[in-house]
Amino acid sequence: MSEDKRRWRPPKKAPATNSRSLTEHVSPKKARTQSSRTWLERQLNDPYVKRAKADGWRARAAYKLIELDDKFHVLKRGARIADLGVAPGGWAQVAVARGAKTVVGIDLLPVDPLAGAVMLQGDFLDARVQADILAALGGPPDIVLSDMAANTTGHSKTDQIKTGALAEAAAEFALTHLAPGGVFVTKAFQGGLDAALLARLKQSFASVKHAKPPASRAESSEVYLVAQGRK
Repeated sequence: MSEDKRRWRPPKKAPATNSRSLTEHVSPKKARTQSSRTWLERQLNDPYVKRAKADGWRARAAYKLIELDDKFHVLKRGARIADLGVAPGGWAQVAVARGAKTVVGIDLLPVDPLAGAVMLQGDFLDARVQADILAALGGPPDIVLSDMAANTTGHSKTDQIKTGALAEAAAEFALTHLAPGGVFVTKAFQGGLDAALLARLKQSFASVKHAKPPASRAESSEVYLVAQGRK
């Protein structure tokens, strides 16, 4: 939609001093359900979505990794990086832009090619797919990134459990394959990680912290676990 079409114009009868929000609303004709209208309105009015388009990132999620990296310095020049749940490729873009040597992304969905990265399509939970990731990396990963999330059901507890299971699978992959000194970053809904696994991570890394980057929507219960210094 063009800027001219989006710009709000006051009604003809409104006084010149009247002021209103520039928030965009979606007509019921443009979306079949209330939930889809709400999602579209949120996208249209999200400043991170607009910034991502202006800055050339594939998704607003790129800013989550940028903010995490600015705070924790998780990305290293010359690193081998496994990006789990890579679609549509925003995190891989950031990793390449910040000097990664090799980036291998995996997702159930197809992902458009990205210069400096290898995009694989498949189920990360399949051991053969994990072997493909390691082969494409050409060595043990220095960094494992996971922004994987299960499709939401609308039931918060169920969504926590399903996304928590993906985070735990990513953690097992990191614990098994990360190079010494390596870094692991994963999405995890609040309260979604198994306590025993969290204890293992704390034993296996020099530092384990949780963070909610500003780009993460305030209403979302997602947080990110940042584990650094694989022992």
